[in-house]
Amino acid sequence: MGSMEDLDYPQLILQYNSGFLVSKVMFTACELGVFDLLLETGEAMSSDTIAARLGTSSTGMERLLDACVGLKLLAVELTQEGVFYRNTEISNIYLTKSSPKSQYHIIMYYSNSVYLCWHYLADAVREGRNQYERAFGISSNDPFGAMYRSEEEMVKFMAGQNSVWSICGRDVLAAFDLSTFTQIYDLGGGGGALAQECVSLYPNSRVTIYDLPNVVQVAKKQFIPPEECQIAFHSGDFFNDSIPEAELYILSKILHDWDDDKCRQLLAKIYNACKPGGGVLLVESLLNEDKSGPLETQLYSMNMLVQTEGLEAAGFGEIQVKRTGKLYDAVLGRK
Repeated sequence: MGSMEDLDYPQLILQYNSGFLVSKVMFTACELGVFDLLLETGEAMSSDTIAARLGTSSTGMERLLDACVGLKLLAVELTQEGVFYRNTEISNIYLTKSSPKSQYHIIMYYSNSVYLCWHYLADAVREGRNQYERAFGISSNDPFGAMYRSEEEMVKFMAGQNSVWSICGRDVLAAFDLSTFTQIYDLGGGGGALAQECVSLYPNSRVTIYDLPNVVQVAKKQFIPPEECQIAFHSGDFFNDSIPEAELYILSKILHDWDDDKCRQLLAKIYNACKPGGGVLLVESLLNEDKSGPLETQLYSMNMLVQTEGLEAAGFGEIQVKRTGKLYDAVLGRK
């Protein structure tokens, strides 16, 4: 039940009602380059100066900056000369493109793709399927068609996924001691940020990124330098093509894209390819068994029970679950 304060005045409801405004303010400030400009100049700036530098209206920019102050993404300084804005530390670290921990690319992916899909959430609930066709004119049977609709969009999506691993990757890979696994396949490894984290954390390992041919081509060209000798590539479709033998298979944010039957088929295929004593590491956002949270996971609709049962059905044993305290958790099953 809600508190008496909530029943007297629906603060929580009003907060939820305007939640999309919060996202759009951050999306827009990132897209226009507000945080990058303030980091580049290294000093507080007036709204008029920021507007002039970024080619926007003065009125619109001032309102955007004030909203960012309210969200603690910017700080404001009131002086005799006027009102000046500067980045907060969290914005310098996570919202500027040049930061090693930048979330800019995943934010832009949410702004340009996810935000549009969620416009059709009611249709998704009625029909029980994704809304890529309404949002992008692409078949709903091809969940990656929208993300990979052009090389430019593919690069953006892969950069966005890489940005997630810059803040979560080490945690999921360190959830279990994986040092005994030296031959690792990262299925659907995309831009390779998780593979890079893996060889950094476990220097004796060699990771092969198994992904679609066009994804591998972009990863080689844009994200993984040739001198990364511990990272190799395998082009193919792991649902339809063979999976080579390895000691450990990583499935990071893969299973939530597919229905239960397809997930079970993939896990069984991995089990058959896996060396005895090897295993599979699932990286997903896990829901509490009583469905009480966490909220971020409820929004992603991932159920831990489905994942562990799928591993057991495929033949894996000694299944362990580790919460990282961040968005993504780890599940390890052994053969």
